[in-house]
Amino acid sequence: MRTIDLRSDTVSRPTAAMRATIAAATVGDDQYGEDPSVNLLQDRVADLLGKEAGLFVPSGTMANQLALRVLTRPGDEVIVSCESHAAWHELGGGAANAGVQFAQIGANGRFSEEEFRRAFKPLGHPVFPPTTLVQIENTHNRSGGIVIPQEEVHAICAAASELGLRTFLDGARLFNASIAAGISLRDLARPFDLVAVSLSKGLGCPVGSVMAGSRPDIDKARRHRRMLGGGMRQAGILAAAGIYALEHHIDRLKDDHDHARTLASGLRRCRALTIDLATVQTNIVVFHVAGAATHVGSIVRQCAERGVLLSAFGGTKLRATTHLDVTKEDCVRAAEIISQVMSDELGRK
Repeated sequence: MRTIDLRSDTVSRPTAAMRATIAAATVGDDQYGEDPSVNLLQDRVADLLGKEAGLFVPSGTMANQLALRVLTRPGDEVIVSCESHAAWHELGGGAANAGVQFAQIGANGRFSEEEFRRAFKPLGHPVFPPTTLVQIENTHNRSGGIVIPQEEVHAICAAASELGLRTFLDGARLFNASIAAGISLRDLARPFDLVAVSLSKGLGCPVGSVMAGSRPDIDKARRHRRMLGGGMRQAGILAAAGIYALEHHIDRLKDDHDHARTLASGLRRCRALTIDLATVQTNIVVFHVAGAATHVGSIVRQCAERGVLLSAFGGTKLRATTHLDVTKEDCVRAAEIISQVMSDELGRK
């Protein structure tokens, strides 16, 4: 029985063609800025995002941590969306690495300019930590991979500029957002000082993210990358995978989005599950088990025994993520297996 792995798009494996590109990569010592493949990848991503310079880093979490080190000071506050990756999925790195605290605002992955202004705390207050950075996550992971409306982004970033704040886009799945919204990566990134995109999610690379921004900010990020142990040597074997993905794996993200809707439509027919189809905009499907008495960990285990791997998001929430190793037929079968597990679970109650 073939296992259908829907835990994350990070489980995707390099294709045969990508592996061949990796094997043929031209390399040098990136610590000295001498790896031609890394330099090419950084330049290409910076150009796609409309920024001056780029920096290849081992992971999206490191990119997010570097952004905090570059754009804030210890003791500052960072405004983020509710259930943002920065606040929920980085093991407290913001506090440990940058000494910042997060103010989570809004709901369902979004917040308005008005909510942002209400949460803002000015410099010089005798008690409050100053707000110095606002961060937007697009697409928003825990809210089902929704795309943040660009008019909302522009309003928030304009208010941030007025208030003297820096801006950061956690664009780990920005390629998905671009395909789903029909908006160029450059336009999505334009309002932000720093942007980070992941190569190891929908694009199917084995490792890596790229940050992009002004040259002074990227120079600072490079220094902090070294301080955090992220300096690399012959990293061109990894960067080559990113170059290949930029050339071959962006347009195909639409397939992942279509497969996610196939999965969501199948799950919606199960009365033991609740799902908001309006949130299924990209490659993530977040759904809930009906009734708090059903433990999602048990559902995950039972699905795994039948060949479908899911992520438990706590409470009643589960997540499934499509990617280049998952077919439409896989999604139809996965929906059937998950629904059967839930029906069996209800029958035991």
